Order: sequence, then structure tokens, then C-alpha cells
Amino acid sequence: MDHLPLCVLLDDVRSLYNVGAFFRTADAAGVEKLYLCGITCHPPHPAITKTALGAEESVPWEHSWDPIEVAFGLRERGYQLVAIETDPTAQDLYDWQPSFPVCLIFGHEVEGVRPSLAALCNIRVRIPMRGVKHSLNVATAAGVVIYELLRKCRSRATTGRRPRRA
Repeated sequence: MDHLPLCVLLDDVRSLYNVGAFFRTADAAGVEKLYLCGITCHPPHPAITKTALGAEESVPWEHSWDPIEVAFGLRERGYQLVAIETDPTAQDLYDWQPSFPVCLIFGHEVEGVRPSLAALCNIRVRIPMRGVKHSLNVATAAGVVIYELLRKCRSRATTGRRPRRA
């Protein structure tokens, strides 16, 4: 499989069903790896399996209690660290031009990305919201962002501009 030059770091994502949905989306889009950090649950777990439908077996993953350590390691390997946030001052997803390889960082479902982790990021990106609510479920947001990156990566490939890989 040709992987998308993208990994995802989940920090303190509480919902087992959201974690399972991340696995399923990561498998579908060809994400390189999931980093499950802090209190984020990891396989094997029946609730993850129920939502992931076996994707927890096909997507590489690792658990670490320390997301800062993982983020430093990814930055040293040349990944652009991107905090996905709801802050209106963050870069609009559709205007952002990623520098592959990318690590998307998603935080706690209510609190978002912890400040010490967000401080390590190269950029903060938001999904544009037009309705009354200003956020999506974290796993839904991941699907939007990951597939926009897949689109941008494919667009670069068809124009002869290959994404940079680590």
C-alpha cells in the first residue's frame, strides 16, 4: 500500500468509539501510523474493535503516556506538527498548504490540544464552520482533515509536485 505521508497523534481522547473511528479512517485513507497518547485507550478493546471493524489490525499504532516526547521525535524526523483546533485565529484548512510529511494532533474532546503540545506545533489549523455550532466530533473532524490532506497530496502528485517524505 502507498501510504499518505501523514501520521496522527491523539492526546487524551476519551471515547473508545472515537478511537475506533480514527483507526477506520486511518485505514481508509492510508495513514502511516496512529500515536495514542496520554489516557487515549488502545487495542485490544471491544469498543475500539466495534467501531474500527478490524482496522486496528491493519493500521500501525503505538501508545505513549507522553505526547510531548512523541511530538519531539516526529519533529526531529521532519514532520510538520499541526494542531487541529477550533480557534478562529487558526489557519483555515482549505487555505493551508501542508509540508509533507505531516503529523495531525487532536486533543481531548472538550479541552482540545493541551497548551504545552500546541506550543510545539508548526501551525494550528481549523475546519471552517458556517453553522451555529463551532465544532465537530473529534473523529468526524479527523475524517474531514485527513481527506482534505489526501486530496492535496493527490493534487500535488498529478501536477508533478511530489510531497516530501521523511
